[in-house]
Amino acid sequence: MHETLSLLQLSDFPPIHREVIETLQINIGYRCNQRCVHCHVNAGPNRTEMMSDENLALLLEVIEARNIRVLDVTGGAPELHRGFRPLVKAARARNVHVIDRCNLTVLFEPGQEDTAEFLAQYQVEVVASLPCYSMENVDKQRGKGVFDKSIAALQKLNTLGYGKPASGLLLNLVYNPQGPVLPPNQGALEADYRRELAAHFGIEFNHLFALANMPIKRFGSMLVSKGQFREYMALLKESYSAENLNGVMCRSLVSVDWQGNLYDCDFNQQLDIPVPGRLHLRHLLERDLRESPICVADHCYGCTAGQGSSCGGAF
Repeated sequence: MHETLSLLQLSDFPPIHREVIETLQINIGYRCNQRCVHCHVNAGPNRTEMMSDENLALLLEVIEARNIRVLDVTGGAPELHRGFRPLVKAARARNVHVIDRCNLTVLFEPGQEDTAEFLAQYQVEVVASLPCYSMENVDKQRGKGVFDKSIAALQKLNTLGYGKPASGLLLNLVYNPQGPVLPPNQGALEADYRRELAAHFGIEFNHLFALANMPIKRFGSMLVSKGQFREYMALLKESYSAENLNGVMCRSLVSVDWQGNLYDCDFNQQLDIPVPGRLHLRHLLERDLRESPICVADHCYGCTAGQGSSCGGAF
């Protein structure tokens, strides 16, 4: 795999600083039942890195110490971690809003047969990857048969109330472009998704998040291999909008890797660009990171290009 950090470090991205931490985004482990070409964490079935029980317990201490409002759980496929359900239960008992970044097909893995019901019971927001509403495009990006399983999973979530008006069960979808291009207008694309998924599969959802592909890890390596890295970076920079700086999630979020180390975002985590001082979860028990500088590099243009696309979609 081609390394991309050295191509991103010499950057003219403007300085930004953290505000009050509202969200802990934790990467609970890299094990996944899929291996997608756009995956910026290189997750897959053979990855073994998983968060320890000690760090899971420490997360709950930090939630209380820092009055965290949102726990955003990602992976890999976070549901495959044996500590996923106990963590969700403990966080919800503390009135913390929990987000599960779900690839949908994991709901049909052995041992996951009742995961959808569990998520509904604890009112977990599901942010689900569905890079297109057509089988050809989804299977091309994520593997043969993924589209059909994804549709079946969405229908199952709908039967439990997810995506339904007034149910309180949030179901949000995530779109990623197929290649080195910016996402189309999020509002127009959401309307297309809503129309096509309802007409062909009877599926309802709350919102669509259109995210730009980051020029790092698996996707970045592909760009280097095809000689498209510099061209894609030029596109991101040419499309930069200063107005999007106000909406980037790193201002109110801290990313935590499977070992408990702190980063300004999930992308910095994968590039091994830690918060200054290489802090750990335990440091949040005593430190308030408000006003601390956020580490930036050229990949940050991916969140601020065009309509913007931080972890919550366009701004």
